[in-house]
Amino acid sequence: MMNQTENMIQAAFSQRINQVPRSFIRDILSVTNKPEIISFAGGLPNKDFFPIEEIKACTQKVLEQEGHQALQYSTTEGLPALREQICANYKKQGLKVSPNQVLITTGSQQALDLIGKVFIDKGDRVLIEEPAYLGAIQAMSMYEPEFYPVPLTNQGLNPFLLEETLIQKNIKLAYLVPNFQNPSGISYTEQRRAEVAELITKHNVLIIEDDPYGSIRFGEKAHHSLYYYAPEHTFMLGTFSKTVAPGFRIGWIVAPNQHYYEKLVTAKQAADLHSDIFSQRIISSFLSEYELENHIKKIIKAYKSQSEVMIQAMEEHFPSEASFTKPQGGMFCWVNMPSHFSAMKLFHEAIKQNVAFVPGVPFYIGKQDSNTFRLNFSCSTPEEIQEGIRRLSEAIKNNFT
Repeated sequence: MMNQTENMIQAAFSQRINQVPRSFIRDILSVTNKPEIISFAGGLPNKDFFPIEEIKACTQKVLEQEGHQALQYSTTEGLPALREQICANYKKQGLKVSPNQVLITTGSQQALDLIGKVFIDKGDRVLIEEPAYLGAIQAMSMYEPEFYPVPLTNQGLNPFLLEETLIQKNIKLAYLVPNFQNPSGISYTEQRRAEVAELITKHNVLIIEDDPYGSIRFGEKAHHSLYYYAPEHTFMLGTFSKTVAPGFRIGWIVAPNQHYYEKLVTAKQAADLHSDIFSQRIISSFLSEYELENHIKKIIKAYKSQSEVMIQAMEEHFPSEASFTKPQGGMFCWVNMPSHFSAMKLFHEAIKQNVAFVPGVPFYIGKQDSNTFRLNFSCSTPEEIQEGIRRLSEAIKNNFT
């Protein structure tokens, strides 16, 4: 009887959902949330920098001045004032973007889902970085593409392997995170951005440029967007989750032309009619009443200090065989161990030492284990970082065979 029930349940699922990987990070939260564990596993912004008092004032203002409209249904495209504010920010970066190109989404995760719905058929070929953002792999897997990873170097995608993949694999879309990439923390050099954009456009491939971390920059001069080099081929994705608060779930897509934009609007209408208009009005009020750049400066100061503490602790405690990125922005460090090393085994050993991280496996396609892992520095105090890295170094010694 049990087998018959199980068969019935399995038969109910679409083939599509069975191809989608679960989020390893979400699945381990029950373990990493224990109070005794120092967790470097999450990808969360630091809650201490949420602008609570400012948001409280903006919420009150929105309810008093726009209450009826704020609580009513709205247009799919998003609040016009917010779209204009997003465009004004791009103008500061030297990019010409029209509000009619901006679609407000429920976080950039929905942006990935909408792009998948509109542009990916089963078997279409999608180029991704290696390692790649787990959330993008998960979102696009719903539409059953074939993924083709290209290894990252410290300067960005390897241009020779990139062109080889573009030529041989008939790529349709390329998903890239050029600023302080999740999980590696790597940021493309200016020269590499220009090279990558030129190669991809040469082969008539669409670029999904995800940029959640670009404004969290520790002093390094800002580089041009891929959109700057290839505006007719590039979708820009952005979010307020890392700079204001993730609970609002407000992100956006900048589409390169109206043909693509209209299809994305249609897909969003079918998905949820529109993103939370109350949150959009609060965010817009916040951007009008306060200087976002000043708020971001506080985040940058803290994250820069936290990253420096983590790097110094790893230099002090990790074995010489370990190498790691030294990000100049964002929220992550990426650790490479010798090829025979098992990050999955290390994870279980680390939990015994009451410290957690994310093994590299979920950031790759088709791997069962890896010698790499991701560390988040944004959500721990300097003291927690120092103690957590010390504990992790003990786990590494126990696992280093």
